[in-house]
Amino acid sequence: MAEEIKVGMVGCGNISDAYLRGVQPYPNVKIVACADLIREKAEEKAAEYGVPRVLSVEELLADPEIDVVLNITVPKAHAGVNLAALNAGKHVYCEKPLAISREEGRQTLELAKKKNLRVGCAPDTFLGGGLQTCRKLIDDGWIGQPVAAVAFVASHGPEGWHPNPFFFYERGGGPLLDMGPYYLTAFVSLLGPIVRTTGSTRISFPERVITNEFQFGQHIHVETPTHVAGVVDFASGAVGTLITSFDVWSNHLPFIEIYGSEGTLGVPDPNGFGGPVLLRRAGAESWTEMPLTHSAEVSRGIGLADMAAAIQRGRKHRANGDMAFHVLDVMLSFEEASESGRHQTIGSTCERPEPLPMGLLLGQLDE
Repeated sequence: MAEEIKVGMVGCGNISDAYLRGVQPYPNVKIVACADLIREKAEEKAAEYGVPRVLSVEELLADPEIDVVLNITVPKAHAGVNLAALNAGKHVYCEKPLAISREEGRQTLELAKKKNLRVGCAPDTFLGGGLQTCRKLIDDGWIGQPVAAVAFVASHGPEGWHPNPFFFYERGGGPLLDMGPYYLTAFVSLLGPIVRTTGSTRISFPERVITNEFQFGQHIHVETPTHVAGVVDFASGAVGTLITSFDVWSNHLPFIEIYGSEGTLGVPDPNGFGGPVLLRRAGAESWTEMPLTHSAEVSRGIGLADMAAAIQRGRKHRANGDMAFHVLDVMLSFEEASESGRHQTIGSTCERPEPLPMGLLLGQLDE
């Protein structure tokens, strides 16, 4: 294998710890520099995780040693950093969502294609043991032909715990663009691309009050829908339902269930990498917890490491830009359907990413 892929991280907020820890088991990738608009944040992370250099964003983009820019800025900044990185000749791996508009997403993919560079994008949780086990069970026919699916993620928003919750309620935030990528990426990786959607959305509380210890009592003006109910038609013929909400105090809905002609699959939280995976075949009197076929020890960063391995080996990476753009396209269509009162035809598509081989140890990506 070629020498390790060197990564520069832009953005040192909450999620940066997960990436800095998550890539450590993979010998093919190393974070060698970090940058943040607040330099003290970058210095703190560099000291904690042994990152060799702290740079400005401009210095990081200009550094010839850096192969990939890991973009974990806030959503409204994703496209700008992605395009700057590509124009600097770097591959880019972005936190979800890929962008907050289709035009920005298209510009990113078109520029990458023009420059022969890679675009990767979170979430990579579908590469965890839980969802990879579900993929194998579906592909091996344990529930027969999938006919329908449901997914739910509902809470009362992040203002009670997140140190900077304002961006969750700006354009490009909300429960759909924040949490929807986990659930829709799981849908696409398990059931394939989506061809048509409809949906209803609302802003239930136009103003939110922060109750965390950092900005207690401050008010947030809400700019984006906080309750979204959508229906998706898969190219395969299956029909899916998705509800994402920041307006729910409590619920006991499943994360994801997939209904097949011969049984039902209970899919674990797609915001994590493990189980449990539950199966109940036609005629069974109870659910069975299935053993995981793949490692649940992986964490955020496996998608970045897989992209690095794909660059080195000349294969397609799994958490790729085409799938991220398709998921973005679907998400944006829900609000458009709600506003127009009409179904929306999805113009984009993508391939189901290849499953990981069974039996990989932590730190391995190919047989």
